[in-house]
Amino acid sequence: MRYQARSMAATFMVLTTVTLNCVIVPATSALAADKPVRIGILSSGTLAHRGGLEHELIQGLRERGYVEGKNLIIERRYTGTQMSMKASEHARELAGMKLDAIVTTCSPSTRTMKDATTSTPIVMAAVSDPVGQNIIASLAKPGQNVTGLSSQAGELLPKRLELLAAVIPKSATIAVMANAANPVHALGWKTLEGAAQKLKLKLIKIEVRNADGIAAGMETAARAHAGALFVMPDDPMFYNNRARIVELAAKYRLPDFYWASDYVEAGGLMSYGENLRSSYRGVAAYVDKIAKGSNPATLPVAQPTRFEMVVNQKAAKTLGLKIPQSILVMADKVIE
Repeated sequence: MRYQARSMAATFMVLTTVTLNCVIVPATSALAADKPVRIGILSSGTLAHRGGLEHELIQGLRERGYVEGKNLIIERRYTGTQMSMKASEHARELAGMKLDAIVTTCSPSTRTMKDATTSTPIVMAAVSDPVGQNIIASLAKPGQNVTGLSSQAGELLPKRLELLAAVIPKSATIAVMANAANPVHALGWKTLEGAAQKLKLKLIKIEVRNADGIAAGMETAARAHAGALFVMPDDPMFYNNRARIVELAAKYRLPDFYWASDYVEAGGLMSYGENLRSSYRGVAAYVDKIAKGSNPATLPVAQPTRFEMVVNQKAAKTLGLKIPQSILVMADKVIE
């Protein structure tokens, strides 16, 4: 009986210790959870231009338990139409806030934010060839304070050109709209030239330096008797002015091809690439990991694994184009 009593007492002590430990651990976690996560967003344009993308980011964070106004604080810095003038100022401001993480939305904003801080974690949403741009050391081991999602925008250029060639006359000259200030476009142009040579296509380069130059660029394409428009990817100026670009393409009756479905939803003809909204939602996973203590230098940068093609049949009919059945079968979405 004495042995049983001692055993029972020992058991009670163990259970008491375990119970106390179980009580203490959640209490500590609860205290950590009560501390809000503070993040920044550095982006060009305005919420009117990019509200849909931010919505996906916020939804992704909500799915992981972060709710703005409760345990999430967001410092938004949108540059409006003056990306180059305001981005550096906003980046320095965000860097001084000692935030848990800063979300950047493209190549220019990521480079600008990286120049402003080497300590605050930066999570990029869709950046073309971040290794080639010297933004990170490698996809597997970024190495500094930048991680997130890369874009396959550059690698997909030949495929996009091939898809556009399938719906326009072989003799058509393709106007390639590029941002003269975007280094990604300079590299992309070389890739396109090689692809065009193999496909026996004629390209003309239409360089634009600011939003005001878009209309003039389209006029140049029309005067050159271009038979189609190909807009270069990963460029905030073009993305924020997508409605204007689509409008001008329709005005000059140019079959237009893009890298993001947002252009087609605005009235453009075709697009092929990763879904930008999915990319922005995916950023939330990185913010969550960093908030829980992960080092961005060791968080592998993800590449998109699924690409979507969107075709606007309504635009095709307006242009008098018949989209080949082979293209329609491949399309993930057809807008009637």
